[in-house]
Amino acid sequence: MTTHSHPITQKQSFTTVAMIELWERFGYYGMQALIVYFMVQRLGFDDIRANLVWSAAAALIYVSPAIGGWVGDKVLGTKRTMILGAVILTLGYALMAVPTENTWFLFSSLGVIVVGNGLFKPNAGNLVRKIYEGDDSKLDSAFTIYYMAVNVGSTFSMLLTPWIKDYINETYGHELGWHVAFAICSVGLIVGLGNYMITKYTLNHLGSKPDEKPVDQNKLIAVLGFSLLAVVASAVILEYQSVARIFVYLAGVVVLGIFAHLIHSSKESERAGLIAALVLTIQTVFFFIFYQQMSTSLALFALRNVDWNFQLMGMHIWTWSPAQFQALNPIWIMIMSPILAMWYTKAGQNNKDLSIAAKFAFGFAVVAIGFFIYGVAGHFAVDGKTSSWVMIIGYAFQSLGELLVSGLGLAMIARYVPARMGGFMMGAYFVASGLSQYFGGVVANYASIPSDIIDPLQSLPIYTSLFNKLGVAALVATGFALASLPLMRKLTETHHGHSNR
Repeated sequence: MTTHSHPITQKQSFTTVAMIELWERFGYYGMQALIVYFMVQRLGFDDIRANLVWSAAAALIYVSPAIGGWVGDKVLGTKRTMILGAVILTLGYALMAVPTENTWFLFSSLGVIVVGNGLFKPNAGNLVRKIYEGDDSKLDSAFTIYYMAVNVGSTFSMLLTPWIKDYINETYGHELGWHVAFAICSVGLIVGLGNYMITKYTLNHLGSKPDEKPVDQNKLIAVLGFSLLAVVASAVILEYQSVARIFVYLAGVVVLGIFAHLIHSSKESERAGLIAALVLTIQTVFFFIFYQQMSTSLALFALRNVDWNFQLMGMHIWTWSPAQFQALNPIWIMIMSPILAMWYTKAGQNNKDLSIAAKFAFGFAVVAIGFFIYGVAGHFAVDGKTSSWVMIIGYAFQSLGELLVSGLGLAMIARYVPARMGGFMMGAYFVASGLSQYFGGVVANYASIPSDIIDPLQSLPIYTSLFNKLGVAALVATGFALASLPLMRKLTETHHGHSNR
């Protein structure tokens, strides 16, 4: 084993985790950019089925970390579970590269991705928390930069996979391009794993208790066995929408039950922090309903009612594939993340930092502006097509809202939840986020376009009506967030009071 005489810095440890997260997100978002289009254009699903299947898959992908966090904390170890998840994800994207139109095969492949994500996601986030434990302003800044790393990976893949799909389909005249694009997602994970093997020494001092012991073969076999069952269960949930609905409602009851149990059974010194985490998690649920529109209603809006040509002062600049518009989200996040991170750090040094609750309220307000921009754009459309610049401006507001809410969600758990519950509560946070993405798909279906409507002039008012209603809903969420600020201030003061004793 190579020895390193120099002490490992926080920055080195953080970079190792951020890099594998970057490549994992490269795979995930490369797949997400295409999946709804793949179901509608390649498999012939109607809008309603495509939206609900993908939203159920997104829900499962976010719900699965609840178990993965526990496996990392108590069974295999945080680092081992993260890497096992990355290996399973590599397999999942490779399966999507198999050229078949069999829906059960697609749903099973998505099930493998669900399991891999569940093992990877909470443990990567938990390692970042362990690196910066006890330093709130550094933690907010670190998670914001971590979020930027996520978006570096997703930008490249969301621009690359639609281009590869189009290039191969147009050049070779058949539909193989879809599957080659999915294969690229798998290659990204292989690169990420290779990079991790080189730099993993920077995490030697971090992890959970099982990381300190040799691998327990029986526990590993048990985890793999349960993973196989989870793949089968996921495929069934995706095939049968009634099963998906039952699953979502049950999971929601379980999450509330977990919060209630932990708040009731926790020490008095921990209770205020847990209640604060619950209030902010409920707000996150509302946010992810808005967020899910990017890969459902907004993706299909880009397909049918957006001019794909970017023009400036009458000059043509470039043309995008409709799937590539989703890359605007990570592009804006990369632009805004460093600015926000500097603001958090500077404000923290001057004791002028806004509370997480205030940042959440501001986040909802800018999301509302984003949806109203899409809604109003319908009045300026030409032949049923809105300008591509409308997407750029709308995504800017939505992405800022995402940084202020979702980007700080993990930091919120790290700040308010005791370390002994860290992985478990991070998992519960992801469950809540996942359930709301399913509801986001249900909301997106208010703008599902019947198959007999192919005229952009007929589909445009259906989309803009939904976006205006979502803008109003985001304003209501802003009001709720503002109304909860006095309670959050009191809970935070109580939490800090106990923490400083």
